[in-house]
Amino acid sequence: MHDLDASGDSELRIGSLFSGYGGLDLAVEHVFNAKTVWFSELNEPVTRVFARHWPDAPTLGDITAIDWRHVEPVDILIGGFPCQDVSTVGKRAGLAPGTRSGLWAHMAIAIDALQPEWVVIENVRGLLSSPATRPPTEGDDNDRRNPGDATPDDATLRILEPDPWRLGDNAARPLRALGAVLGDLADLRLDSRWIGLPASLVGAPHQRFRIFALARRTVPHSAGDGLIARWRNARPGASEARDDRLVAPDHRLRTPRTG
Repeated sequence: MHDLDASGDSELRIGSLFSGYGGLDLAVEHVFNAKTVWFSELNEPVTRVFARHWPDAPTLGDITAIDWRHVEPVDILIGGFPCQDVSTVGKRAGLAPGTRSGLWAHMAIAIDALQPEWVVIENVRGLLSSPATRPPTEGDDNDRRNPGDATPDDATLRILEPDPWRLGDNAARPLRALGAVLGDLADLRLDSRWIGLPASLVGAPHQRFRIFALARRTVPHSAGDGLIARWRNARPGASEARDDRLVAPDHRLRTPRTG
C-alpha cells in the first residue's frame, strides 16, 4: 500500500493491462475505492475510448515493449489477457508458445516487477479446460510434460487434469490454463482465489460466463523476486500479428493437498 498523501487521501492506485474499453477498471475502482493511474492497450480505437473516460491516465502501449523499471508502482494490477486461444469457441491452442493467450507471461512479469498487493484477472470459461503447454528446459522430458499436440483431441481432453481440486500439482500430466496461471501467481508469492460467474447473475439477459481470479500478496516485498529471468525472451523479429510471445516458467511440483 502506498502512504497517505498530504490531503490524507488513501485512494488505491490501479494499473490496467489489456484494458479494452475499461469495464474491469470500473468494477475494481468501485470495489476497492481506487483510481486507474495508467493503462496498456494496443487497439487504437479502443484506446481512445478508454482515454476519454480516464483522461489523466497515460497509456503505456504494447505490453511486450514496456520497461517496468520506469513505470509508476500501483497497489492493484488488473487485466484480462487475450482469450482467443483458450476460448471454447476457438481452436483451443491454449496457453502456449506463440499464442495470443500466452501474453499472460507478460502480465506475470509486470507483477514480479511492480509487486502490487492485489492482482485481479478476468478471462473466459475456457480457462478451466484449455491446456497449458510449457517450454522445454535442459534435461527435461518435454514429451511427458506436454503430451500430444498443443491443440487437444478428445482423448487428451478426457485425461486433462481429471481431479478438479488439483489444477496442476503434477507437471507430468496435461495442465489446465487456469492451473498454469494460479501456479505462476503462487510462484510470485500471491495467495489466489477464483470463481466463475455468469453475467445473468447481475441482471444481464445472457450467460456470458467469466472466470475471475483475485490474488493478494502473502509476503511483502520491497523489490521483485527476480523471476523475470525464468521467462524466455521473445525472439527478435516477432510477427506483425504480435503473437510470438513469452511463455511462463515450468510449473513446480508441490505437496498434494489434503482435505
